[in-house]
Amino acid sequence: QVQLVESGGGLVQPGGSLRLSCTASDLTLDYYVIGWFRQAPGKGREGVSCSSVSSGSTYYADSVKGRFAISRDSAKNTVFLQMNSLKPEDTAVYYCAAGDYYYSGYVIAEYDYRGQGTQVTVSS
Repeated sequence: QVQLVESGGGLVQPGGSLRLSCTASDLTLDYYVIGWFRQAPGKGREGVSCSSVSSGSTYYADSVKGRFAISRDSAKNTVFLQMNSLKPEDTAVYYCAAGDYYYSGYVIAEYDYRGQGTQVTVSS
């Protein structure tokens, strides 16, 4: 059974940094678009970043542009989300999802697999 696993969440002060990791069993992430999503309590799901395979491009929501960076490590079969200059409004459960090679975007229905998520809390 394909499983995506996120790690790296935690409690951090405003202005701090975290690096989230997304790994997979029985799935070579290089063949899939990878999206990072988040959901805060009482709020809807938000697409944060997307790493396209077909175009080689990366995409970011306006709310995180310039602060977050998505990257891949093929040797480790891992996708990272480096989060800098964190703000309290970044507090949410973050999860990764894997979808079709040719897709790029934040429509969760287009993603075939997703992880359980990791909590990120930004607070002083």
